[in-house]
Amino acid sequence: MNEAKYIWMNGELTPWAEAKVHVLTHTLHYGNAVFEGTRAYQTADGLAIYRLDDHVRRLYNSAKIVAIQPNIDYETVRQAHIDLLRANDFKANVYIRPLIYLGYGVMGIYHVQAPVETMIAAWEWGAYLGDEGLENGITCCTSSITRNPNRSTFGKAKAAANYLNSQMAKYEAIENGFEEALMLDENGFIAEGTGECVFIVRDGTLISPPNDNSLESITQATILELARDFGIPIQRRNITRDEVYIADEVFLTGTAAEVTPVRSLDHRVIGEGKRGEMTRRLQSAYFDVVHGRDEKYKHYLTYI
Repeated sequence: MNEAKYIWMNGELTPWAEAKVHVLTHTLHYGNAVFEGTRAYQTADGLAIYRLDDHVRRLYNSAKIVAIQPNIDYETVRQAHIDLLRANDFKANVYIRPLIYLGYGVMGIYHVQAPVETMIAAWEWGAYLGDEGLENGITCCTSSITRNPNRSTFGKAKAAANYLNSQMAKYEAIENGFEEALMLDENGFIAEGTGECVFIVRDGTLISPPNDNSLESITQATILELARDFGIPIQRRNITRDEVYIADEVFLTGTAAEVTPVRSLDHRVIGEGKRGEMTRRLQSAYFDVVHGRDEKYKHYLTYI
């Protein structure tokens, strides 16, 4: 990966190679940690973090859900994002990964006695699903692995343990020759990708599943805002996999994935097998927002 100079750990800028934890770190064994994926973009006015407050707020909400009491307050962690990017002096677009986790000190399932640690890492990172994917779309399969059901886990937390299902679904997809997987909920409806929300377009209407069985996505919310600006009809409702097959367009959204078209699902070509017009329009508008080219949405940017 693209290493940077520093990682922020518990209030200190630590050289990248020295940012280490003990092998008996509680989270390493039991999976209780919360994290965020945040991006910063090079704009005409310098590097800017997109929707920093929303991401830090969700980080602290996630910690509350999984009963972790953060060791550092919200404002300090928010400012640390800015300080870290300044210290690293990035020249390209950046991905930011804050993590609140349980450190070394106790073992056993009961986690409350474990010390809490906080770190933020950032590095230069391009398109998660590839520049080619942004332009021409990716291939997907329906995963055999169900999205974590609400009755067995906390889906509104961006928790480390929640992503084992996603890892296995991604592994399955790539090993079978696809680039990404769509995961069904326990009722058989499309829930999300392995780390993205799903949108389909049918007859001029933009459709996305409710967040009943998925993370409340910040990028998804942005796309919905932009669609309203364009006067695009919107539906939030359940989607079956066969409805995806016959959609006019399909795309995935997320901080990492940004706005990535899907050109096929389970070997069924979607629409014309390439990025559709509504996807192109929303994708272009999204990149205008995050790169500071849309005055209406500049309040979402925190300049470094």
